[in-house]
Formats: sequence, structure tokens, C-alpha cells
Amino acid sequence: MATRTRQVAETAEIVWREGGGPVSARFDDPYFSLQDGLAETRHVFLAGNGLPERMHAGFHIAELGFGTGLNLLAAWQCWLETGLPGRLRFTSFEAYPMRAADMARALGAFPALAPLTAPLLEAWSRGETRLVTESLEAQVILGDARARLPEWTGRADAWFLDGFAPARNPELWDAALLREVARHTAPGGSFATYTAAGHIRRALAQAGFAVTRLPGYGTKRHMTAGRLERHP
Repeated sequence: MATRTRQVAETAEIVWREGGGPVSARFDDPYFSLQDGLAETRHVFLAGNGLPERMHAGFHIAELGFGTGLNLLAAWQCWLETGLPGRLRFTSFEAYPMRAADMARALGAFPALAPLTAPLLEAWSRGETRLVTESLEAQVILGDARARLPEWTGRADAWFLDGFAPARNPELWDAALLREVARHTAPGGSFATYTAAGHIRRALAQAGFAVTRLPGYGTKRHMTAGRLERHP
């Protein structure tokens, strides 16, 4: 049930800010808000995709940028709270996976998620990139998303676009990659992202999404969300 491929990927190098927040040394960008990373995830990625209201049996979330796994855990907790039968499906693409020790340290900031964090960390520490439970079927696909997403055969009902800031990690916001996001979105599916950069909104609109600018989390004035109107 587990896929052991993590050892082939280059691991993330982490710098720890005062206050305990992880920052990517490669991209010089934090993995989540130091103000409240879980509240940020719920605001941007869950509410931005209309969740939990849109969840249904077999609902599939896909993500660019697995990072600490916080978004997965927040979505999984949300799924459990709906009481829906079956498993939430979750697929994430990650080029620079965290070491298990760094992930554990980062997720230790969210004790409310501890019951779900434990099985994720157990699998991750064994080098596994797939986690299957009674309520979750999750897969982390390692490598450059520009190469891996076109190969993927799935379609997501909702996308979490959570790469590092476009100015610091432009490869994960490439217009061609965002077209692949649209191509791998189910009819009527959605996306949400913390960024409101104009060129990102335009690229997503050109890919086929109806794009909306929404209030951001915390000190961020705006974020972006949208629904698929047409496949590219």
C-alpha cells in the first residue's frame, strides 16, 4: 500500500525562524503563516474552494507544493467532520520533500491535528509517499510538477495552489503548468491560492478558470479562487 520513492528526491533545506516557523532556505519563503498557519489554510484553501460544502463521496483534492503536509491534514480533518462515507482522495506534487524530523517539528505547532499528524509522520519517516486509511487515500508525487503533472491520469475536484511565492519560485506558476492544472480539473472543479499576483490571475483565466479575487488571510489583502469554465 505504500510507495517508497522519497529517497530519490532532493530534500528541502529548512531555516527555523524565531518563534518556530519553518522557512525554505532555497526559496527564502515561509511554509505557512506564523500568525496561524492552520487558520490560513482553512481560509485560503478550504473556504476558497467552497469546502466542506462541496465535498462528496470520492471527492479529490490535488495540490502543488506538499510542504509540511499541513494542507493535507486540514483537509482530512474537514472531511472527517462532514461525516461523509468513504475516503477523501488527495494528491500532492512536491519537488523538495521535507525530512521527517523537520516535518514533525513544523506540525508540532498544531496540536489540534495531532491524531492525524501521527500516521502521516509514521509513513513519511519510513520513506513512504502514500497513506491509506479508512477515511483517506493520499499520494505525494515527487519531482518537478512541470514534468509529473502532465503524466498524471487523475482529475481533481479542487486544487490547492500552494507553491512558494511566484517571485521566488516562478517555475511552479508557469502558464503552461497552470494549463495542466486546468486540464486535470474535473468539470466544475475549483482552485484557490494565497497569491493575487495579476499575471497569475491572468494565466489561470487563460487556462479556462473563472477567476475571482477574494479577501486574503491576516495581513494579506487579497487571494485568488476560481471555478473551471472550460478545459484548455
